[in-house]
Amino acid sequence: MSTTGEEREIHRAHLRTTIQIARRAKNIGKHPFGCIIVGPDNDVLFTQGNIDTLNHAESTIVRTAWSNLSPDYLAKCTLYTNFEPCAMCAGSIYWSNVGRVVYGLPESRLLQLTGDDEENMTMSLDCRTVLSSGQKSIAVIGPFEELADEIIEDHKSFWNH
Repeated sequence: MSTTGEEREIHRAHLRTTIQIARRAKNIGKHPFGCIIVGPDNDVLFTQGNIDTLNHAESTIVRTAWSNLSPDYLAKCTLYTNFEPCAMCAGSIYWSNVGRVVYGLPESRLLQLTGDDEENMTMSLDCRTVLSSGQKSIAVIGPFEELADEIIEDHKSFWNH
């Protein structure tokens, strides 16, 4: 999906917010992942840092959004996340009815950082494959390689190889 220069700048600004949330998560001993849900008016509705290995930021935030917003409204919303959603989170996004996902870096880059760390057993199943396997269309935009240094900064010292 192609975006205009103005749209890309909006995406970068929201992705930088997810980086700040990931940093906050890291600073309290959680995995450095962060995400936000943005409404159709471009306002940030929800923020979420990672909780633990099973309660990822993305799956947690969409459960919160689902409990507070209608499926029709969620279809007009965008989930931003510093790294591409894993298969579990992509499934949660699909079921929550969020209409668009924007991510900073792909799952493959995360694998380079985490290696075989047992707290992040990365799967080779990208979110586009998971989301396109359903019966509705969910737009996916990413990666944003120009943000790589900012996104990776908090991950360099976190994961054990």
